Amino acid sequence: MLQIISVHLENKPGALLRVTGLLSARGYNIESLTVARTLDPELSRMTIVCDIEDRLRAQVIKQMNKLVNVLQATDLTDAPAVNRELLLLRVRSPQESRTAVLKEAEIFGARVVDSSVDGFALEVTGDPEKLDEFIGVMRSYGEIEVSRSGVVGVSLEGKKLKLQPPVLTRAAAKLEEVDGVLNG
Repeated sequence: MLQIISVHLENKPGALLRVTGLLSARGYNIESLTVARTLDPELSRMTIVCDIEDRLRAQVIKQMNKLVNVLQATDLTDAPAVNRELLLLRVRSPQESRTAVLKEAEIFGARVVDSSVDGFALEVTGDPEKLDEFIGVMRSYGEIEVSRSGVVGVSLEGKKLKLQPPVLTRAAAKLEEVDGVLNG
């Protein structure tokens, strides 16, 4: 089953590699991955969608929470959350079907971001199933090209984040100890 994981982590080199390395080391394929800075430029939020067996989901979250640079990993799969994906679609359609393309785009809440004599570039956001359906409809109007962002999600639960302090590696702890002695 696909699991949606939200991870708050330090915005530092190697942080992404640690999280994705944990998943790949266990043989999990990442279906989508999005990462961006939060309002705090020192933190990032990562949303990962991967296929993990139900019985192992809690274990994967616990292991992520132990990683260096990870402040909090949360499972959004069954929790109250909003999950959305952005889709950019280019459809090349004959002149006679252009009105129908625009009507279908309006039904799905898509926005025209470019228009040419060949067709349209459309932008739409929604849950992945809705976007799959939109792609299927647009295929009937002509040749299409698709680019998807991957899922981003945010929890709707009212509880405050419980950010864990980052775990120090043995080398980082030694450096802090030496720094304390030198500056102490």
